[in-house]
Amino acid sequence: MSQDNTKSSNHADGQNDKYVPPKVWVQDKDNGGKFASINRPTAGARHDKTLPVGEAPLQLYSLNTPNGVKVNMLLEELAELGLKGAEYDAYKIDISAGDQFGSGFVAINPNSKIPALVDHSNKEGGEPIAVFESGAILMYLAEKFGKFIPLEAGKARADCLSWVMWQMGSAPFLGGGFGHFYAYAPEPLEYPINRYTMETKRQLDVLDTHLKNSEYMCGDKEEDYNIADMIIWAWYGQLVLGKLYDAAEFLQVDDYEHVKRWAQKIAERPAIKRAVDLPLQPMV
Repeated sequence: MSQDNTKSSNHADGQNDKYVPPKVWVQDKDNGGKFASINRPTAGARHDKTLPVGEAPLQLYSLNTPNGVKVNMLLEELAELGLKGAEYDAYKIDISAGDQFGSGFVAINPNSKIPALVDHSNKEGGEPIAVFESGAILMYLAEKFGKFIPLEAGKARADCLSWVMWQMGSAPFLGGGFGHFYAYAPEPLEYPINRYTMETKRQLDVLDTHLKNSEYMCGDKEEDYNIADMIIWAWYGQLVLGKLYDAAEFLQVDDYEHVKRWAQKIAERPAIKRAVDLPLQPMV
């Protein structure tokens, strides 16, 4: 009797009442999701592939997904300023083809995720510096060139880093949670879609409440525009502008008027227009 009640309750909640987790999980079948053919529970290189290296001091290996666009934005903003040493070559890592598991890419990012960057600017015998994780790359470049990040300890820097870390902690719920179950899962499931939709809308409300009284994430002046805006815009700005998951109507993004105002203003910047569709050289 109790078993029947449990199954009935699970079914009412939109869960699959036939699945019972085993005592020990094993990967014994394809889950049918969009990236099922490349997903494995192990790390490391799967094939030998040397990364191409161009002539510019900075070498970017990425894809124009939200995580990749973050770094594109900063590199193009630095290019807009004409800074010497900020020149870069950008190469496409096709994650659907498994480029991220090539030996060269794994050597610079053991987590096999885009983006990754290598700084070859030390021409006096120093080893190239590899940086992975989008937040780390943004901080590294902003501090290297002294642009788009407050450098002195104090409120301005604390605000910037707080919002950068907010994005790093929040976006997985948007991308890996909402985006996956809404757009990429093999079939729609009510419970995870509801769970991650609620969290995504809560995050949008956090941003909307903050931006009600602030032109940018960390202030009202043009000089307050910084990597916090870039890292958040790549996910949440594109989301409210209807660029992610075809989910603008579902999420009622027009309700977040302050986020939309902020997102539209940043989208009009010449560097950002270039960044979202950045030409990426093929891996050859």
